Amino acid sequence: MSNKLRLCCPCHFGLESVLKYEINKIGGTDLKVNDGKISFTGDENIMARANICLSTAERVLIELIEFRATTFEDLFQGVRSIELERFIGIDNAFPVKGYSLNSALHSVPDCQSIVKKAAVERLKSKYGISWFSETAAPVQIQFSILKDIVTVYLDTSGIGLHKRGYRKNSNAAPIKETLAAGIVDLARVRPDSIVCDPFCGSGTLLIEAAMKALKIPVGINRRFAAEKWQSIDSKIWQEERKNAVENVDRSASFHGIGFDIDDYAVALALDNAHKAGIKSRLKIEQADITKFCQPDDSIVICNPPYGERLLELREAENIYRQMGRVMGHGGNKQSYIISPHEQFEQFFGAEAKRRRKLYNGMIKCQLYMYF
Repeated sequence: MSNKLRLCCPCHFGLESVLKYEINKIGGTDLKVNDGKISFTGDENIMARANICLSTAERVLIELIEFRATTFEDLFQGVRSIELERFIGIDNAFPVKGYSLNSALHSVPDCQSIVKKAAVERLKSKYGISWFSETAAPVQIQFSILKDIVTVYLDTSGIGLHKRGYRKNSNAAPIKETLAAGIVDLARVRPDSIVCDPFCGSGTLLIEAAMKALKIPVGINRRFAAEKWQSIDSKIWQEERKNAVENVDRSASFHGIGFDIDDYAVALALDNAHKAGIKSRLKIEQADITKFCQPDDSIVICNPPYGERLLELREAENIYRQMGRVMGHGGNKQSYIISPHEQFEQFFGAEAKRRRKLYNGMIKCQLYMYF
């Protein structure tokens, strides 16, 4: 039996090109890029490697089948045809979740129970039993129905991949680790870069930059759902972890400089950097934006305050003006700033060389790039 798999990684809208580069680098082939996701082919090693190493993917799914369904019978037969026994053992739990958009089969609870019933019938016929204890590790079945096209997946990651394990605590408005990693990639952080974040909060952008520069695999300190599946040899995970660790480049001269106006945020960022194993590469202090002085040949990457209420919005605009005075607009001082403010460039006092639309959670933002 071939261990070739069709895999799929969802990502933040706007980060598809960054994720595509990462997937090519780990050996994925036959890539198909859609809005917010990339599917590709690889074996079980590449599935494990994707979980351990991809910094901008939200999770790693095994894509089992795609078919058209406008009736529950279509859905039942389609799911029943999948070789689920390849991954789901006699004792595994196999919960089902999914969604439906613009489709004839619009009731998600009904679709969920049909998918579950089809999976049970398939496994009953394969294992010759009529009842499943579901006491062993869960193999999560996911489905999406989009314009009557059903896709069925298995989730190999479990907890979302943005949970690296270093950020147990965060401040009020943290940027998601996967989005931070994507911005770091767009800013072309290198092993010898100096990266500054004058609004460092809990340190996510600086930590992701350091991990990228030192080639530290982002998932090295966590576990994944598929590690508990009997269908996948545990040696694969050991091998991929070993290779990922051997790839780390401690000789990189990278260092990061962070400031935050809040003492608590500074302590939090240092604690998170310690958990991520890169604290010695960062210098983080309490200071506001007026004290910031950008070093030559450095890259600023930051997520300044948004100001959602009117008074805060005025404050945020004042901060943007101040940023324009102390931050580089290109040349040997680059800046990459994510903001939802439509007139950011006006307040900053310079037009960005490039912009990219990104979503921070549900908030539509632009990444303003000065280089």
